[in-house]
Amino acid sequence: MNLPSETDALSDVLAVRLGDVARLFERALTNDLAAVNNLTQHVERYRGKMLRPTLVVTAGIAVRAHQPADDLVDQRLNTLAAVVEMIHMSTLVHDDVLDEADLRRGGATVNSLRGNETAVMLGDFLISSAFHLCSGVGEPWLNAALGGMTTQLCAGEILQLSHRGNLALDDQTYFEIIRRKTGVLAGACCGLASRLAGAPPELCELLRLYGEELGIAFQIQDDILDLVGDEQIVGKTLGIDLRKGKLTLPVVIHLSRCASPERAKSIDAIQRGDVTLLLECVESTGSLQAARARAMEFVVRAKGRLSVLHPSAASQMLLTIADAALERTS
Repeated sequence: MNLPSETDALSDVLAVRLGDVARLFERALTNDLAAVNNLTQHVERYRGKMLRPTLVVTAGIAVRAHQPADDLVDQRLNTLAAVVEMIHMSTLVHDDVLDEADLRRGGATVNSLRGNETAVMLGDFLISSAFHLCSGVGEPWLNAALGGMTTQLCAGEILQLSHRGNLALDDQTYFEIIRRKTGVLAGACCGLASRLAGAPPELCELLRLYGEELGIAFQIQDDILDLVGDEQIVGKTLGIDLRKGKLTLPVVIHLSRCASPERAKSIDAIQRGDVTLLLECVESTGSLQAARARAMEFVVRAKGRLSVLHPSAASQMLLTIADAALERTS
């Protein structure tokens, strides 16, 4: 992502810290079995932009803007960053199984290469390794908080599965699904990082809300890209949500707006998995733009949470990350 000049002073520090996080990630997943190592090395490419580790490190720096560096705090934040990335990786591996996806980050998914059984076990290995690594931080509350967060992730997935094919899905249920599936992890990145960095509870809660709202906006953009994105740029199989009967926000809004003849046409496109026709229908009611507007609302709300932070390169970067959530094409 392109960052403004105000964040230049932070970019070198962040590059070093993310390098440390990547090494922690790799060491924690190294196993005495070559079969396991082959798989974990394959999913390392899923790390992509490392958004969640970036949120952890940046939030931890932002809440200590006028405090001296603390090596112990930074080490703990780096560990948390590696932990949340492992949890995120586990959800991607499991999602690819549920969605029968063939492509992730421009490469073959584990399930397409080795089958669902192997992919499920790899996802379990990743999340188990995450909690093992987290135990080294020495803060029982952190393990408990991450356990509660992963429970919400799983509950969100179950809620979404229970609504597959539900053409009457309302936006309240949709937002609860994506809050749990995507928002709570990004919220944990910022809220838990702030607590590890010694911020007061009220500031930790504001950072958690920033992350959660950012995560929701990020997921809405994913929904939009699933309809209008370029698979070569996005780097993953598109149209999966439609084929799996999972209604995304542009479609939810469209079905609530269109009259009977148009609704029947749209439902037919959904049931046949015709992304091109459905996109035409969604655009005809302005629902794609309406979904973008909702994403913008969450970005504005998220950025507003940061007003309590001291102005710094780190707080500016958090603002920039929020804006970038809507600008991305992958």
